[in-house]
Amino acid sequence: MPSIDIALTCPIHDSFRVRQIAGMFDVPVERRTSQRFTVEVPELGDAWRIGLIVGPSGSGKTTIARRLFGEKVFQAPIWPEDRAVIDGFGDLPIKQIIGLLTAVGFSSPPSWMKPYRVLSTGEQFRCDLARALHQALTADRDLPMVVFDEFTSVVDRRIARVVSAAVAKAIRGGAVRRRLVAVTCHDDVADWLEPDWVIDMAASRFVWRCLRRPRIALEVFACSRGAWSLFARHHYLSGELNPAARCYLAVWEGAPAAFCATVALIGHKGRRRISRIVTLPDYQGIGIGTALMEAVAGMHCREGYRVNLTAGHPAILAHCRRSPCWRVVNVKKTGSGRADRIVHKYRGSGGRAVVSFEYRPSLEAPDGSQTDP
Repeated sequence: MPSIDIALTCPIHDSFRVRQIAGMFDVPVERRTSQRFTVEVPELGDAWRIGLIVGPSGSGKTTIARRLFGEKVFQAPIWPEDRAVIDGFGDLPIKQIIGLLTAVGFSSPPSWMKPYRVLSTGEQFRCDLARALHQALTADRDLPMVVFDEFTSVVDRRIARVVSAAVAKAIRGGAVRRRLVAVTCHDDVADWLEPDWVIDMAASRFVWRCLRRPRIALEVFACSRGAWSLFARHHYLSGELNPAARCYLAVWEGAPAAFCATVALIGHKGRRRISRIVTLPDYQGIGIGTALMEAVAGMHCREGYRVNLTAGHPAILAHCRRSPCWRVVNVKKTGSGRADRIVHKYRGSGGRAVVSFEYRPSLEAPDGSQTDP
């Protein structure tokens, strides 16, 4: 395995205050400071998808990344001040833009239409990561690669874990055909990224590793309609909730993460429909919403109901199509709005392409109270 030897130097500019610090802390004044380190590095031709360069500030992470990967190190983009974030991806087709945003756990259509500057810090980081994946450069015979410096440095550590798991899931699952090298001072993302290799700058060592993402244990339980107020503005259709809806909450580590509501399926006795499924932005991209959806469907099936779902969101459609728990029962390319003439304030799917699924209870897990995405 090759190794790299790097010497970092920095000039010291003599001044009165520099002399004061030298005297106060007994630090010798030299013309320049230097640091030298040697570390093994991976072969770029090896079969890997995700790499991690980790170490404390000042340990040489960025220097190593630039020495190894050069122009593949992502430069922070300038986002348009007066345009939506979905307009920041050049000529990329809209379906591919949605795919990239969903891959990094940014799955809120209302927020896609906002300018970058008004988004939260966590949402801005996800947008930067999506754009980095889009702009990844291609080397001969290699997958496009992006090297993202200061990975998750600007977000809180819970969001860091979620984003790491989301992008790792997208890359390893094939939704995003990229290689990613994350450069960070936070080693808590390692288990969630599941990197193929790690360069640890603190120990000056390289290791191949195969990690398994920590288990996400959700508590799922019935809740009051009042919980909807926390989720309403994040729903991509409407903030209205049917007065007859039965409501459920998914809680992760003591905090609410996702909301699900079901109503009776109009004109069909003994059947219920999932009418609302919303995951808070900080928890999107790792399957919490779909895990809640299936836990609730399982509860209803044990009560003797059949459960349907009609959706147009790409993430939900992709999950249901590949999951053995759901079967397609109808595809409507222009939607349907007939029910809004029967139910007050009901918003139909008119004008939107939607797919209807039915839950298959024979494949559900025996315990619906807890689930792991």
